[in-house]
Amino acid sequence: MLTKRIIPCLDIRDKKVTKGVKFKNNVILGDPVEMAIKYYEAGCDELVFYDITASAEGRPIDIDMVKAVAANIYIPFAVGGGISSLKDMEMALLAGAEKVSVNSLAISNPSIIGEGSKAFGAQCIVLGMDPIKTKNLGKCPSGYEITRRGGREFTGIDALEWVKRAEDLGVGEIVVNSVDADGTRQGCELELTKMISENVNVPVVASGGVGCSQHMVDVFTYSHADAVIIAGMIHTGDYTIEQIKAELSAMGVAVRL
Repeated sequence: MLTKRIIPCLDIRDKKVTKGVKFKNNVILGDPVEMAIKYYEAGCDELVFYDITASAEGRPIDIDMVKAVAANIYIPFAVGGGISSLKDMEMALLAGAEKVSVNSLAISNPSIIGEGSKAFGAQCIVLGMDPIKTKNLGKCPSGYEITRRGGREFTGIDALEWVKRAEDLGVGEIVVNSVDADGTRQGCELELTKMISENVNVPVVASGGVGCSQHMVDVFTYSHADAVIIAGMIHTGDYTIEQIKAELSAMGVAVRL
């Protein structure tokens, strides 16, 4: 049986980890390298780093930060934000990341998914997506619209159509980051995650809204996610990685202990 992955997310702004609610009102939490080491030593399965203002500011991802993380942890980690070309992907991977996440870039240039998959392997290319509930069913019949630039721009792209296209282009993994649930700690967007999981054949990672272990059980069992991204519940110290995995195991979820 494949184990479910627990993935802490570190949102980076001005070289510091921050956390907000629905992509707003971010507060500074600490140093990304120190926090990466902490979660690695605690037993997380992977890590993900988002340079959350890089794309909006038109600058590349912080390669020095990627190198510093790679020098101190020995688990897979993904990076996103400021990836604007195949060369940027190559630089991030050579700096030590195992995966690169494309979001705004993929919307403006979908072919980058196929180019990255061909150049580096599908397992390296992650589609990050920031869907939000919409009443615009004419353009978005699934009921969810893709946003970009940290949820600041609406695209008119239907979430389900987008993930199917990304899979056809060669993406290796999909992260479903619900804007509506982000930072609320009230539970994942189960229906959206389930809809995507049931319509693609690549791993799906649920992101946004996790506040307790039961929320993870729900997204694993009901929505069939392969992994879950967590942030606030561990950044605040309310939960530890060890505690989460012990609780998930006790509730019948296969995790790496």
